[in-house]
Amino acid sequence: MYSLIFERAALKDFKRINKADIRFLEKSINEFTKNFSAEYEQQLMQSGKIKKLQGIKEELYRLKLRTYRVIYKKEEDKLIILVVNVKSRENSYKK
Repeated sequence: MYSLIFERAALKDFKRINKADIRFLEKSINEFTKNFSAEYEQQLMQSGKIKKLQGIKEELYRLKLRTYRVIYKKEEDKLIILVVNVKSRENSYKK
């Protein structure tokens, strides 16, 4: 089973989000982590909820949750959440 780690920038992003959306995001991210496997990830990729980001040296993925974009990476048995964002599409992927 994967464990979940939030980077400092992701935690800062949560401070700018209203409480109802934070509850939605927490529930969705926890469910995502709990169910995470190669098959589950593949299923979400086929439905368009997950996309591997292009043009970046690191292997990063984007998870769409309503208008939010969650950028994450996989390391062994950890899912590391890098960014939780509500910015426009272009700005969501800039570091």
